[in-house]
Amino acid sequence: MPTILVTGGARSGKSTRAETRAQDFAGRPVYIATAEGFDHEMRERIAKHRARRGNEWIEHETPLELVAALNATDGGGARLVDCLTLWLSNLMHEGRDWTKEAAALVEALKAQRSPVVLVTNEVGSGIVPDNALAREFRDAAGFLNQMIARAADEVELVVAGLPMRVK
Repeated sequence: MPTILVTGGARSGKSTRAETRAQDFAGRPVYIATAEGFDHEMRERIAKHRARRGNEWIEHETPLELVAALNATDGGGARLVDCLTLWLSNLMHEGRDWTKEAAALVEALKAQRSPVVLVTNEVGSGIVPDNALAREFRDAAGFLNQMIARAADEVELVVAGLPMRVK
């Protein structure tokens, strides 16, 4: 089954595009959420995403254990992971080795029986951040995106709501 990576900048339309791609497959889609609602603004974002998707999705929240979530939900409808960038942030915040976790994700993607659509942010097109932590995160996100793009069957870049096939 295919692995599809959908990337783009903030508010580019990548999540909406990924939802459409996941719904193109047979079965009830599974939304694997990596975000956590730590503040009011993030809780509102999560609520808007849920409202847009409606009740046809099975929701699975997992800020850290992405490989386990993919394995637990395999064998049904397509899974949509939204998003890798937040997952990376969560891993780094917890002091976990994101490179090991990313390598495990790549291996898990190869073994999936059901389609996987992953959303990630393209963070390398902006200015160089002014502090070491932000640069570390930007670099890690770039390397993670490269790893997943190599493993993916398809890669799309969404710009202003328009998808462009990259791979």
